[in-house]
Amino acid sequence: MGFRVKTTQEQQIEIDKSYMFCANHTSMIDIFLMLAIVKNPFVFVGKAELSKIPIFGFFYKRTCILVDRNNADSRKAVFAEAERRLKLGLSVCIFPEGQVPDDESIVLDQFKNGAFILAIEHKIPIVPMTFYDCKKRLSYTFFSGSPGKLRAKIHQFIETKNLKVSDKRAINEQTFKVIYNELITDNSQ
Repeated sequence: MGFRVKTTQEQQIEIDKSYMFCANHTSMIDIFLMLAIVKNPFVFVGKAELSKIPIFGFFYKRTCILVDRNNADSRKAVFAEAERRLKLGLSVCIFPEGQVPDDESIVLDQFKNGAFILAIEHKIPIVPMTFYDCKKRLSYTFFSGSPGKLRAKIHQFIETKNLKVSDKRAINEQTFKVIYNELITDNSQ
């Protein structure tokens, strides 16, 4: 598609270890960028509505843990399925914004707590990741975007070993700040 991936890392992802991958969400290409840079086997947690898209939905519902965010039972089922996948040695990827913001001027939307609760309950490190160029390369604005470089940064991991679920808000804010600060200080556009 004409994209070149450039990744920088503050900490190395270890093979055969489970993580909670959390990146900003600005485009459909975020999913492909995550698949390109993370070599560990992982599963996405994604909204169930996308499974209704013809062709895409067929593959999507077979490769993701689906969640209906308006259904408490569905949200609970996500935790059970994620636990099953983590026990198989997989990692989990959640875009904590929950969706791509409709307003493209939003740098980073507020994070939901699900990723952080899962990471704390399963004592897996959170891997904050910044995706700089996805909105510019493939936005939701009709007839916009262009081929080019897709930059990503894997930040220092956030350990959850000594945390309790009551720490979810603090770790949510910590992860948000890491990604937000990186996005607003990016001078290499």
